[in-house]
Amino acid sequence: MSAALIVLAAGQGSRMLSDRPKVLHEIGNAPMLAHALGTADALAPERTVVVVGHGGEAVADALTAIAPEADVVWQKEQLGTGHAVLQARAALDKFDGDAFVLFGDTPFITAETLARMDTARKDGADLVVLGFESDDPARYGRLVTDGDALLKIVEWKDATETERAIRLCNSGLMCMPAKMLFELLERVDTGNAAGEVYLTDVAGLAVARGLTAKVVLCAEAETQGINTRADLAAAEAAFQTQSRVRALEAGVTLVAPDTVHFSLDTHLGRDSHVEPYVVFGPGVTVESGATIRAFSHLEGAHVSNGAVVGPYARLRPGAELAEGVRVGNFVEVKNAQVAEGAKINHLSYVGDASIGRATNIGAGTITCNYDGVMKHRTEIGARVFIGSNTMLVAPITVGDDAMTATGTVVTRDVPATAMAIGRAPQENKQGLATRLFERLRAIKKKK
Repeated sequence: MSAALIVLAAGQGSRMLSDRPKVLHEIGNAPMLAHALGTADALAPERTVVVVGHGGEAVADALTAIAPEADVVWQKEQLGTGHAVLQARAALDKFDGDAFVLFGDTPFITAETLARMDTARKDGADLVVLGFESDDPARYGRLVTDGDALLKIVEWKDATETERAIRLCNSGLMCMPAKMLFELLERVDTGNAAGEVYLTDVAGLAVARGLTAKVVLCAEAETQGINTRADLAAAEAAFQTQSRVRALEAGVTLVAPDTVHFSLDTHLGRDSHVEPYVVFGPGVTVESGATIRAFSHLEGAHVSNGAVVGPYARLRPGAELAEGVRVGNFVEVKNAQVAEGAKINHLSYVGDASIGRATNIGAGTITCNYDGVMKHRTEIGARVFIGSNTMLVAPITVGDDAMTATGTVVTRDVPATAMAIGRAPQENKQGLATRLFERLRAIKKKK
């Protein structure tokens, strides 16, 4: 049975006190909307429709990277969640399958939970609603049941005292045949306390028609929504905790787990070793057996087996480290490919470059890649020795087995096996140091 996603992302999120749409606020360096859509990929949806409203242009722009296949539809007026779902009707006009209604600000629903909802549909339930037991139901909508059958969903503000005593709460997520969902929503009565089209009324209408409705349960933590900055901070903490647990369970060594920070797409291979206070920005893959030493920051980088990074290293987007590479303290690598066994051990910047196999980059080396307007590349061959404090003024090529002398400013290509020396001749002025200090002290004394 094919599936379509209807993801509600139209809310203003006024309690966030932000000009940014709520669903674009980030958890693990990725918009919370990306979390919701990424989990739902487990359903292999045939169609994805994202309903936008406040800040919809920004959400649509973000979707080009998050889910370029998604259709974007607008909810011009905020008339309730049911009204938001109805905006997807035209986009799914010819779709003949199940619709899963999800929320862009509920990032912790798991793929396993969605799979259980899908199974319940395939087992014969016409409507499946996701619920959870809560010790403090507060203002959640309540699920009114008879045994395992769902009778109706009651919003807290419309509930009786008896209904408010129910601890089985509504998450807001549901699935049912798309055509049936839209048909029932057209029949929803807006004579409620808010005068809105309640998505939750679909349950009562379905039961009245003789359809079967079932509740699938999940942990309350999965249903955590984000409404305030405090919620966002709590969600970030929860995400980091989950990521650390998954890494440890996958065979990664985290010396001090609480100090390591992950992104949504961080991938760490088995037997990789991560020291304290490491930050993984977006787009990082660390292969098995690599070591990331303390206080390093990685983003958009690939680290191969046996490589060692840090301490105090920074890998920026496009950094590709092959097997056995060493990148040491206070080294920055950006948009550079470093071949097997190469070493950049101290206090260097390597950007827009390629470094050959077994090459050694001396301390204080800089690839001067930017002329103020454009970036230029530095190509360094295999088994090259770059002397300390070398400035490589790109575009430049250094051939295999070549060398640069310490303190050299390289402005011309260096042929293979050659040694480049580009520094001013040293002159020693006898007694000049003494005379200079005497002059300076005399000037200071007069002040």
